[in-house]
Amino acid sequence: MIDAIDHVVLTVRDIDAACAFYARVLGLPVVTFGAGRRALQVGSQKINLQTLGQETRNHAAIGCGDLCLVTQWSPTQVRDSLTANGVAIVEGPVGKTGALGPITSVYFNDPDGNLIEVASYDRPETPAK
Repeated sequence: MIDAIDHVVLTVRDIDAACAFYARVLGLPVVTFGAGRRALQVGSQKINLQTLGQETRNHAAIGCGDLCLVTQWSPTQVRDSLTANGVAIVEGPVGKTGALGPITSVYFNDPDGNLIEVASYDRPETPAK
């Protein structure tokens, strides 16, 4: 019945501030859709942003999001980039299990307290030539 995830939603205090953070720290493009709503483009999916009370059909709370984003970067590159952008690392690099197998993850909190995991799938080591 289900083929993929189209989008997820994060509840934030300030949509402009969240857009600026994710664009600066993770390089995510900001897109506008619908009647002026904002989202972060992640490949062929997106992270919609909303403020508390904007959506009355869910039980949203600021800072309760927990997302895993996949990268081709090495865990060391992710850690170093986050640190260079003034983002405190919560955990990692640490081994975990993703949807497709073993991953190495780095965790941090966004300005609203959402837990963000940036993970790379483990690849077999290439023998030295």
